Amino acid sequence: MVIISYLYIGIDDTDSPDGMCTTYLACHIIRRLKENSIDIVGYPRLIRLNPFARFKTRGNGGVSFKIFNDDKADLAKKIILDEVSALSMFDCDNTNPGVVFYDGEITEEMEDYAFRAIYSFITIEEAEKFAKSAGCEIHKFKKGRGIIGSVAAISMPLDDYTYELLAYRIPDNYGTKRRIDYESVIKMDKETFPDTFENVDYSENYIAIEPKTPCPVLYGIRANDDSILTKAQDIVKVSEPIEDYCIFLTNQHTDMHIQKADNISQMKQFGCYEVTATVKDKPHVIGGGHMFFKVYDETGEIECGAYEPTKDFREIVSHLRPGDVIRLFGGIGEQNTFNIEKFQAVKLNDVEYRNPICECGKRMSSAGKDKGFKCKKCGKRIKSSQKVSIKIERFLNNGQFYETPVSARRHLSKPLCRM
Repeated sequence: MVIISYLYIGIDDTDSPDGMCTTYLACHIIRRLKENSIDIVGYPRLIRLNPFARFKTRGNGGVSFKIFNDDKADLAKKIILDEVSALSMFDCDNTNPGVVFYDGEITEEMEDYAFRAIYSFITIEEAEKFAKSAGCEIHKFKKGRGIIGSVAAISMPLDDYTYELLAYRIPDNYGTKRRIDYESVIKMDKETFPDTFENVDYSENYIAIEPKTPCPVLYGIRANDDSILTKAQDIVKVSEPIEDYCIFLTNQHTDMHIQKADNISQMKQFGCYEVTATVKDKPHVIGGGHMFFKVYDETGEIECGAYEPTKDFREIVSHLRPGDVIRLFGGIGEQNTFNIEKFQAVKLNDVEYRNPICECGKRMSSAGKDKGFKCKKCGKRIKSSQKVSIKIERFLNNGQFYETPVSARRHLSKPLCRM
């Protein structure tokens, strides 16, 4: 009986705001391995981590893949470490690559670690201690913060997943305007949605497959099914060379970062949650177009924010009113504000209390505290100070979900088209 053994490779924190991309580095490494007759098994994986981590990389995602653990494993390790040394953005203070090798079964403890990397914050020291206890071979460059995401990228189980095809530019074109035919992107979206998604934000006239940073990525197409990606790629037209492309299996757009909280008191800073609460006050705009309001339950209250980049989503949020019960999805950032990714209207407050209408048809006004109401038109008075309830029409609908636009959506947030 032949026992198949795999060598797992995790890589993270090789990029900077000014360039590089860990997925490109992985694609380049995979090509180098293939040139040496070393094939990877299955798709490489792109695993996004906690979007509110304090020391996150640009996209906060680690990359992993596996090869057969045979007589070429040592050569593969050398190629991988050489390429990470050659291509990582070491000039940036915040670029601290980490590479992890692991041969063995992925354990329950490793899976638990991966979820901690999405749900909370792990230090370099904690990651190094855990990796060594799990039997990983670790390689730290500079501070080596990348080992945190590298171990998680190897270990993360994927019950729900998507795919992303990433096409890469030639180095001469880094930092220049990408030459993508936008009409072809719209054509691709119309012909492949919802098998592909997040291609275009029509409300903002925003082409979402195009990065806005000087990284090697030319475009990225996201899909539920890998078989549609070749068709989508054929439709998209560009007028610049493509150096290479790679399809990644990923946890993007799965809501994997969201933990279900029974109440507000369970939620912690830098965590991401789903929680049901009641709107306390009317949403209001302050500071550069950001919209805020508070929600509460029996355990406490928290401020919620719909920030300026969410554009028209703020208009939707503005229709919330005190007493509305909503189911919120999002995370708690630096200011302890709950950043909304989407919400569901669970039970809208469609009752408003107003002064009664007089027999003459005119709305009455207050006659003073505890003195009832009076009619300014006919002079009639009533002693009761009790306002009457009136059912009102709402812009929002019970049961409906509302989400931020594609242009403002986080990598991990599950869009409604996938729900």
